[in-house]
Amino acid sequence: MTAKQHFDEMMGMAEHPGSERAPYRGFNNWYQGQDPAYLRKKTREAESMFRRIGITFNVYGQKEAAERLIPFDIVPRVISAQEWSRLCRGIEQRVTAINAFLHDIYHRQEILRAGRIPEHLISQNDAFLPKMMGLDPPGNIYTHIVGVDIVRTGENDFYVLEDNARTPSGVSYMIENRETMMHMFPELFSQVRVRPVGDYPQSLRKSLSACAPAMTQGRPRVAVLTPGIHNSAYFEHAFLADKMGAELVEGSDIRVVDGRVAMRTTRGYEPIDVLYRRVDDDFLDPMNFRKDSMLGVPGLFDVYRAGGITIANAPGAGIADDKAIYSYMPEIVEFYTGKKAILKNVPTWRCSEADSLAYVKEHLAELVVKEVHGSGGYGMLVGPTASKREIADFRKKLEAKPGNYIAQPTLSLSTVPIFAKEGLAPRHVDLRPFVLVQPDKITITPGGLTRVALKKGSLVVNSSQGGGTKDTWVLEE
Repeated sequence: MTAKQHFDEMMGMAEHPGSERAPYRGFNNWYQGQDPAYLRKKTREAESMFRRIGITFNVYGQKEAAERLIPFDIVPRVISAQEWSRLCRGIEQRVTAINAFLHDIYHRQEILRAGRIPEHLISQNDAFLPKMMGLDPPGNIYTHIVGVDIVRTGENDFYVLEDNARTPSGVSYMIENRETMMHMFPELFSQVRVRPVGDYPQSLRKSLSACAPAMTQGRPRVAVLTPGIHNSAYFEHAFLADKMGAELVEGSDIRVVDGRVAMRTTRGYEPIDVLYRRVDDDFLDPMNFRKDSMLGVPGLFDVYRAGGITIANAPGAGIADDKAIYSYMPEIVEFYTGKKAILKNVPTWRCSEADSLAYVKEHLAELVVKEVHGSGGYGMLVGPTASKREIADFRKKLEAKPGNYIAQPTLSLSTVPIFAKEGLAPRHVDLRPFVLVQPDKITITPGGLTRVALKKGSLVVNSSQGGGTKDTWVLEE
């Protein structure tokens, strides 16, 4: 599909202009009756609301203006009930397979014995934690919270771009985007029936509580472990703790007391049953992982190993969202579910393989090349928009450490309109639905975080690279 033929989620295929697609009919009817000056005023109002609430993120590596406001666009992304139902079936299948894969990798490793995945991709992977071998987390849940990044290229063509099985972020923006829209345009929500997302924190609390260890007495005590105020997602850590009615703690607030992980309170130290950690594996416990960590809790992993606390997501879960493992997800889904994957993977070349490396080097100008452990849009090459110098520099990195990279074709991502100076203008988007996993249930919040590339023609939606966000509507039946 060429850039000119891209799929627009409001208007359909670019070469067949006509009336809006059915999911957008209610919104467009409302939009056509609005004064552009009024909508521009509302855009400024939304920005001031976000600034007042303090919804910012940090951009690492920049000395000036490191803390930024994520741009918010007032045109919602609209998904029909039928489209969402299909997506949910695919997401649930994928998340079920990921959890089964993690249990297998840290136990019998049947998938390696069957030769479906090369052993070295696990044994030589930094995200693999040998200390998790043989350990059964409470409820056998490894990935309590998952963010699945999805892109669309056509009416019925959805691809998973990435699985986020460590500490997926962005859910606070999903909730605040909706609250902002409902505050500014209440009449719009009376005209279009949209499924709610505001109950996510309560669902998160219930889901985490359902994964509490067996020794829990009474209502499980849940705490959110944050690295502190300098972390880029600190706003979200504090937001979720507040909305869940959970404690927000740092490593210095916690210690191991009588074989339990306990937090400091006005009544002394009291046990924690579930720790929703937003701290990376390496920094969780200086006695078991990085000795120089000031963010974690000495002895935390020993209590976890003894079944005294639930850590969400489980240590070692990152092996499931490694980009080299991603390329095997169709095999992983089929191995553990017995069925073909409902949601497709983006075709992927593993640069660790000689033939793939040769192809990628020859076609760098056409491909997107990503670091296996990279995130946030950093460390990647978008070939079609890169200069010859950038491609030449990247080729040297690729030749030096080919196993660090995978490559994918440049997909013609779907577009959704944004409210620009000239009115509605198409921009490329992706979608991160949020999934909650407990022993007997998987809950997918109807919507998720839509990230939008605000620059015309850009395919990079990350906020750290100039992208913005918009409200995501899933229509009622």
